[in-house]
Amino acid sequence: MMVTNPVPTRFGRGKWGWRIGAGLLVLASAGLHLGYLAYHCPLDLAPDEAHYWDWSRHLDWSYYSKGPFVAYLIRAGSVLAGAWSRQMTATDMVAVRLPAVVCGSLLLVSLYILTAQVYRREGLAFAVVALALTLPVVVAGSSLMTIDAPYTCCWGWALVLGYQAMLRGSRWAWPVLGGVIGLGILAKYTMILWIPSAGLFLLASPMYRRLLLSRGFWIMTGVAAAACLPILLWNLRYDWVSLRHVSGQAGLEDRQGILWLGPAEYVGLQFLLLLGFWFIAWVSAMVAHRPWRETDPGVGYLWWMSAPMFGFFFLFSLKTHEEPNWPITAYLSGLVLAAAWLERRLHTPRRTIRQATLAGLAGACALGLFVTVIMHHSEWVQGLLLRLSGPATPQHPLPLRRFDPTCRLRGWRTLAAELDQLRDALRAQGEEPYLAATSWNVPGEIGFYCQGHPDVYSFGLILGVDRHSQYDLWHPNPSSDDGPFRGATFILVGDLPASLFEARAFEQIEPSRVVTHYERSQAVAQWMVTVCRGFRGFHAVAAGVNQASY
Repeated sequence: MMVTNPVPTRFGRGKWGWRIGAGLLVLASAGLHLGYLAYHCPLDLAPDEAHYWDWSRHLDWSYYSKGPFVAYLIRAGSVLAGAWSRQMTATDMVAVRLPAVVCGSLLLVSLYILTAQVYRREGLAFAVVALALTLPVVVAGSSLMTIDAPYTCCWGWALVLGYQAMLRGSRWAWPVLGGVIGLGILAKYTMILWIPSAGLFLLASPMYRRLLLSRGFWIMTGVAAAACLPILLWNLRYDWVSLRHVSGQAGLEDRQGILWLGPAEYVGLQFLLLLGFWFIAWVSAMVAHRPWRETDPGVGYLWWMSAPMFGFFFLFSLKTHEEPNWPITAYLSGLVLAAAWLERRLHTPRRTIRQATLAGLAGACALGLFVTVIMHHSEWVQGLLLRLSGPATPQHPLPLRRFDPTCRLRGWRTLAAELDQLRDALRAQGEEPYLAATSWNVPGEIGFYCQGHPDVYSFGLILGVDRHSQYDLWHPNPSSDDGPFRGATFILVGDLPASLFEARAFEQIEPSRVVTHYERSQAVAQWMVTVCRGFRGFHAVAAGVNQASY
């Protein structure tokens, strides 16, 4: 029999001390995030954040690639904290990211409760919260308002409510659980995998197998399914574009065959994401508590709510190159399981194991905190990164971008300021220019940082250089509704593909100018900006639009 509690303690002993301590940690973390965003953040919105902010200006039942939850959260943040954010940063940046801070805090609370539920040890629950705050992937989720912030928050609370419903028999928890799962699906479609993961746990647990046919389980499923109706109705109107987008991301529409090195790439990325140590600890915990040996149902619950998610994306790595964050929710219950496994090793009679575990844990926490700090202020190590990247060359004019992923979050205000000056100059000549880009992830940034938050359009799909996006579905847009834009002047951001000239969409295309953002005399970001006059329409290339990638 596996020992799940090597140092037995009473559940109630000193519990309020641990709870207050964990609460202070959560509040301190939220305060540090808000202080950083309001006073010390050198990072502009990430392209995904700006894209979702653009969604929040056009509230709808759903959107091209995701459900509507992220858009409504950003809208709520803008309404509640927009004035304060503009006072502190001259933009809505803090207001946009405020929901991420809230979701990150709620996620930490859910991890505390889940640990206390399973192990009945609030000291261990406090440790889980403290350890989570050393993981860069967790901290980043409390700073960046992407879909992962509400998604992981919903998954964490679904774990808490699922334990309450399935292992404690609370009837009230089933419909609430369904609602939380539904919200998670409205944030990210992979939330739906929570239900089959829970089903596998029940199927593998003879004591709880009957719950698969219980009214509570199907109430949960029904409530979660009802929450999907906005997405389904929206997709019905737009020819199921979200389904095709997800199929394309999963590689189901790609005929290139099997990516035999995909699983190795996938595991390697997960190893790096979890700083090596935590991935090893997670794998070790999963092996130690494999279902055919584990007798504690609570620990089995943690296992089944982790392994299937990791395995699902492991299989899909044979068909597509995946983003590191795709299986992130596998590590929520997995972190609780790994923390308990590490604690047992710290209390083992074997001194060498205790010392090795302590050294590895201390090193991982120190590395995590270091990476977290550098992630928020990569300019502090810019000299080192430049030594690694080498000087700028014609082939690599922005060498820092090879090693610093935060470069994607820099320079957008510089670009917007240049565009505002160009807009003013054209207005002085009697022209009212429109703004457009050749990539879907640029219009949101321009719209957010330019004066007056103008609407910005995407030409990428019609020119055959980009995939479908939400911008192709909003009307009017110059790609499909040329009438309102006939004769207009556009300021186009991005490289000019040959198809732009072949389409003869403009009477005159001026020579491009380069806008470069520098930090400490180093080029960090660069864009091509072109004035295009006399819009004629894209009829010459419209026939190829439906063949573009989703």
